[in-house]
Amino acid sequence: MRKKLVALALSLCCGAVVAAAADRIFTTANPATELKRLFPAATAFSTLTGEPLHFTAYAADPKVTPATPPLGVAFWTTDLVPQEHGYHGPIHILVGMDMTGVLTGVVVTYDSEPYGYFSVEPPKFATQFKGKKIGDPFRVGGDVDVVSRASISIASATRAIRDSARMAAKQLLAEAAK
Repeated sequence: MRKKLVALALSLCCGAVVAAAADRIFTTANPATELKRLFPAATAFSTLTGEPLHFTAYAADPKVTPATPPLGVAFWTTDLVPQEHGYHGPIHILVGMDMTGVLTGVVVTYDSEPYGYFSVEPPKFATQFKGKKIGDPFRVGGDVDVVSRASISIASATRAIRDSARMAAKQLLAEAAK
C-alpha cells in the first residue's frame, strides 16, 4: 500500500513538472542576437534560469572572472505576466534592464496581432522604452506613443513591459543589492 502511495505521489509530481513546462511557449530557441541588442557591452550571458526566469548579462565571463558584477538582466514578459494578452494573444517581448532599474531596451520576439506590423513590430515601438525607469508611468498616450487602430495591442504590450520589469526589479535587483 505504501509503495502505491509513493508511486502515485511521484507520478503526480512528474505530471505537474511536465504540465508546467508545457505551459511555457518558446519563441526564440537561442536569443543570443536579441540579448546582444539589449546589452551591446556584454561579453557573456547566463542561461535562462532563476526565479523569475531571466538571463544575466556580464561585461566579462564570470567563469574566468568570478567577481565580475552583472550589467543587467533580461526576461520575457510572457514568463512574468503570462495572463497579459493583446488583441489576438500574448505578445512575446524580451526586456533588458540594468541593475539600477533602467530599461536597456525591448525586443518583440513574437506576436500574432492583426495590426502588429504597424503597432508593436516597428523599431519605433521598442525604441521608446530604452532608458525608461521602472517607476515611470508607462502610460499610453502619455510617455508611450498611441497607435490608432492598435490600441489594445499597444496597451497590452506596454502593461506587459511595465509589470514584468517592476516584478523582475522587485525580485532580482533587491537580491543583487545584498
